[in-house]
Amino acid sequence: MTENSESKKPSSDFCNLSCVSRHWIFWPIFLGGLALDLWTKYAVFAWLGKARGVYTVIDGFFQLQLAENNGAAFGMAGGHRTILVSVSVIALIIIIFVFMFSLKERKLFIVALALFAGGISGNLYDRAFNGGLVRDFIDVVYWPGKHWPSFNIADSMLCSAVGLLIISSLLNRKSCQTPAHQQK
Repeated sequence: MTENSESKKPSSDFCNLSCVSRHWIFWPIFLGGLALDLWTKYAVFAWLGKARGVYTVIDGFFQLQLAENNGAAFGMAGGHRTILVSVSVIALIIIIFVFMFSLKERKLFIVALALFAGGISGNLYDRAFNGGLVRDFIDVVYWPGKHWPSFNIADSMLCSAVGLLIISSLLNRKSCQTPAHQQK
């Protein structure tokens, strides 16, 4: 490329990354998120297991409460451990494959993939090594007397990943496109 064409490339911070940059983003988020999920599950279950199983953080809104879930989101596919483990392994392989072989992706997309990988791995660990039960401990009241299903850090990473993918796809159309008159 000539110097003139280099200056016409999009300058957005969200555009394509080098291979090394992608790895420096993906692996720390993936492994750090997995470690954080497993550590918080261990710590909260050890701490609250010795107490009464519930600790109120913000009265009427947020508490830590021991719960185990044998299904996926909102208890779907409950009791189908083999299917849930298989789907998780396949999803993790696909995510790693997409990360490794889609060379020109945006930071938000790479962060989302890393969060997906960490979240899937955290819950997969529980399904594989905790008798098929995923440990949940975050309990949020969204309306008086109405609670979200209990969740954990892995679930939070999965939801954040979905949000980042949506944002990334919206930004991809706007910030990383070179106008047609500059594509020569």
